[in-house]
Amino acid sequence: MELRPVLVAGEVAVRPGVDDDVARLRAILAEPSVVRWWGQPPPVAEIRGDLLGDTGTVLLVVTVAGEVAGGIQYSEENDPRYRHAGIDVFLGGRFQDRGVGTTAILLLARFLVGPRGHHRLTIDPAADNCRAIRCYEKVGFRRVGVLRQYEIGPAGTPHDGLLMDLLRDELPITPGPAVG
Repeated sequence: MELRPVLVAGEVAVRPGVDDDVARLRAILAEPSVVRWWGQPPPVAEIRGDLLGDTGTVLLVVTVAGEVAGGIQYSEENDPRYRHAGIDVFLGGRFQDRGVGTTAILLLARFLVGPRGHHRLTIDPAADNCRAIRCYEKVGFRRVGVLRQYEIGPAGTPHDGLLMDLLRDELPITPGPAVG
């Protein structure tokens, strides 16, 4: 079953990465608006491993009109009793607040509940990442609960996470917002 699809809605595409994408993704991960939530970028080898399939995380490239805008990744729990997928996304500052994240998440969510067969998706932003939470709610994710001191932030202090989920039947039918 395909793990790295090509998914398209208007100018936004989610596609498998190639080795040439690694440096651009690392540069995006080093932008202050991304570091704030993701911490310092991982080593190039780790990004390459996620992008090219050497780890349990599947990292895909988000593009807008062919330009690399960021990355979106998923992981799967395949135990039949708990089967679900988790999603995470990062976008360069120029592509934030334009509907790109909403469209990319919607594209990946449809892939995960369709061909991959998941009935539930999760996402877990920092509890104070209002921009991300709004984006995920636009796709249909619902707040499940606060994960106390869930993650150690870039400053080395713990902060809360927000667990959100989306069930297959709650996924919107429309393709998502236009990108401007």
